[in-house]
Amino acid sequence: MNKTPLAKKADYGLDGPPIIRNLVLSGVAFVVLGGFVYLLLASVRSLIAGVFLSCSLLAGLLSFLSAGLMVRSSKVGKLRQRERLMDLVELRGDEMVLDVGCGRGLLLNAAAKRLTTGKAVGIDLWETEDLSDNRPEVTLANADAEGVADRVEVKTSDMQQMPFSDGTFDIAVASMAIHNIRNKDGRAKAVREIARVLKPGGRVALQDFICTDEYAQILRDMGWASVERSGLNAAMWPPVRVVTGRKPM
Repeated sequence: MNKTPLAKKADYGLDGPPIIRNLVLSGVAFVVLGGFVYLLLASVRSLIAGVFLSCSLLAGLLSFLSAGLMVRSSKVGKLRQRERLMDLVELRGDEMVLDVGCGRGLLLNAAAKRLTTGKAVGIDLWETEDLSDNRPEVTLANADAEGVADRVEVKTSDMQQMPFSDGTFDIAVASMAIHNIRNKDGRAKAVREIARVLKPGGRVALQDFICTDEYAQILRDMGWASVERSGLNAAMWPPVRVVTGRKPM
């Protein structure tokens, strides 16, 4: 009996691979340095050598722990958190959804799985420092693996100047993306651009580990309704908050 081969499982990559690498290297360096100084000083200043070794081992352990938490977040935590985020926007199934900084399609595909006649569009500049192997081809392969390729589209675009008309989308989501703009004015421009491409009554869910107070204040300054900023959620590492709100009619 012939069996249909299983589709390749979607893989959403490692977040911040250079950070994970540096944490591991720092952990190794702390352990090696502590051991070296201990051997050098143990015979003459055993107490100082012992304290230095303990501090170095603790610093190394914390570095390894942080790296491990980031890997777990990338492989497990963000998959769980994406479903919580999608619950917040309460999709009916017929909406146009925008994923800002979509990366390999984490939120993009989660939205598409909840759509029937709607469509999910993702934009990104495909930086690999922020996400491993970040390429549109990988995003589309993940959409195919999730069974939503017919409801997904990706574009190369800067979130500060998007190639969409005013009021194109019903919903906009973003995860760990807007903070990558290094200056406050640029982040504000991105949030206002997200607001521009949403229809009146459109909703956002913007997830990040920093700058969420900025996002919330920008929306309030634009007169948005029901703007809320969640508490910290440690399902992802570093812990994240989600800013939600509705564009005025």
